Amino acid sequence: MKHEEKVSILFVCMGNICRSPTAHGVFRKMIDDEGLSEQIGIDSAGTHSYHVGHPPDERAQQTAQRRGLDMSDLRARKAKERDFDRFDLVLAMDRDNYAILESYTTSATAEKLRLFMEFAPDHWRTSEVPDPYYGGPNGFEQVFDMVEDASRGLIRHLREQYGLE
Repeated sequence: MKHEEKVSILFVCMGNICRSPTAHGVFRKMIDDEGLSEQIGIDSAGTHSYHVGHPPDERAQQTAQRRGLDMSDLRARKAKERDFDRFDLVLAMDRDNYAILESYTTSATAEKLRLFMEFAPDHWRTSEVPDPYYGGPNGFEQVFDMVEDASRGLIRHLREQYGLE
């Protein structure tokens, strides 16, 4: 079944400066490379407003640049209840943020909320993307690896679910 409207995805972590903008940047590049940017819309947000208006963490941006990505245009925003009306999938980076987002859902929108790592076939033993904020630079590399894996799985899922070509 061919999907006529743009499929919309929201990636969410706590502050929207490390994990969710990384997912946003990685996924944006992947859908561009796959020729799917006209069919998939993406955004990222945080469950807390600590960094609203700020660009991604410098360490995340440096890791992205080493991998051929530019995330400098992204700015943090806070997730809102109405995001569940706007997006087809709201993907939490971990269980804590999932629980906060769950409080924003209604019976009609609850099925839109998932953990992002559900889509990561190579990381099937973990359900959460760890927060690299207080860790060293290897934490950001690990997050990128996990996000790339989950993004590949998400693209497969969207192709199957919505008939994207």
